Amino acid sequence: MTTTHTYVTTTIPYVNARPHLGFALELVQADVLARFRRARGERVRFQTGTDDNSLKNVLAAEAAGVPVQAFVDRNAEAFVALREPLALSVDDVIRTSRDPRHRVGVERLWRSCADAGDLYRRHYEGLYCVGCEGFYTPAELSGGRCPEHGVEPQRVAEENWFFRLSRHADRLHDLVSSGRLRIEPAERRNEVLGFIAGGLEDFSISRSTARARGWGIPVPGDPGQVVYVWWDALGNYVTALGYGTGGESYGRWWAGADRRIHLVGKGVLRFHAVYWPAMLLSAGQPLPTDVVVHDYLTAGGRKISKSGGVTADPVALAGEYGTDAVRWWLLREVPRVGDADFTVDRLVARANDELANGLGNLVNRVVTMVHRYRGGHVPPAGAGVSEGEGLEKACRQAPGLVRSALDDFAFRRATAPVWAVVDEANRYVEHTRPWELARAERDGDPGAAARLDAVLATLVRACGTLADQLAPFLPGTAARIAAQCTAGEDGLPEPRPLFRRITVREPEPAS
Repeated sequence: MTTTHTYVTTTIPYVNARPHLGFALELVQADVLARFRRARGERVRFQTGTDDNSLKNVLAAEAAGVPVQAFVDRNAEAFVALREPLALSVDDVIRTSRDPRHRVGVERLWRSCADAGDLYRRHYEGLYCVGCEGFYTPAELSGGRCPEHGVEPQRVAEENWFFRLSRHADRLHDLVSSGRLRIEPAERRNEVLGFIAGGLEDFSISRSTARARGWGIPVPGDPGQVVYVWWDALGNYVTALGYGTGGESYGRWWAGADRRIHLVGKGVLRFHAVYWPAMLLSAGQPLPTDVVVHDYLTAGGRKISKSGGVTADPVALAGEYGTDAVRWWLLREVPRVGDADFTVDRLVARANDELANGLGNLVNRVVTMVHRYRGGHVPPAGAGVSEGEGLEKACRQAPGLVRSALDDFAFRRATAPVWAVVDEANRYVEHTRPWELARAERDGDPGAAARLDAVLATLVRACGTLADQLAPFLPGTAARIAAQCTAGEDGLPEPRPLFRRITVREPEPAS
């Protein structure tokens, strides 16, 4: 049997400021996919990184009065450090200003597209948004302002290198419309098809060294220009695999992989679903198989972003309320299409209602009852009639429903069948009332013991299902459930609370 190889990546964010919750969403979604696919036997590589070679980073460093490399290094470390507070199973992190794999790979990609006849140099004038690191036509602006950042773009005139994007329009349309380049959800696929149908113009892929403040990768053979940051950044998906340095990783995880999955925000869709595939077509390399698009997180109706000044610190949130509370909110609250408004109150309410009261209370009750009524020993499966048809059905259905949802990259939908097990289990406890069965057993009811055995066995099996199915979503919680519901020689461990109820921390008064 051949093992499936799957490559899962996030975008690499600018490091002009510390990370925010919007990028944490993408990381957590990628982690869920990686964990889920590993659990079903696939070989998985999960990669993230930082986009260091941006003019935004240069301007932020200048504003802070810090040398660019030192500024970039400091902020990049904050992104790399998200692994622990978000419980990420990341395999590799690439930093575009520091990693020796990156520059040689970018140079190889450039030369490959040049050899294909797709690069040329010409004078250009256009409206440039530094926040997007991209040009806009007047028709694409909203009231004369960038639709992403709400600022008026700068008029830029200089001579740059261009990429013949227009040459690849028909091929791109065919790949996207046929699903060979799968873009999910469908609304975003239709957006890409509309963008292609509107006509693709060649785009600038370099900047003058002077305007870039000397920061970035020099254009091969033209030191007066640096490679445009998006060309540079998009290459990370292959440069981290040794595209420019050789070795077996590129063949295994890109050229020979069964799935190459990019997770991206809707604001960078055209770069990943149009520009990047065209670059790969030009270079004669395989394309991603899937581009999975999420919408934005907002706070008070405004997009959470570093440059916009609307932010929520995922490290601080995880430290105050717990890693799994943060992961659970991101997975349960954020819709497949449409923005999600974040508040700490919503995070706390979701954690208390579902994790503490629903899941945590269920597991604690089950383990406590096994200890109280059976000395910690789980009755054998099949003892008596459990009367738990609804619960057993939810347990049987959960694995298939979770798999179907995650194969569709529908994260919120994937949590629903897991939560159905929790709901059914809690209803089952109230319906069967094990405490009354225990009392009847003590009073000499000959059928009560068998019924109680069946009820407890069914509930412990349900908790085992929850541990299995929650593992991609809440790995810490899943491990704690498995530990509490796995019997040793002396039976189950003593019950321990899975979650503490949390409260919103009020800001400290100003001194």
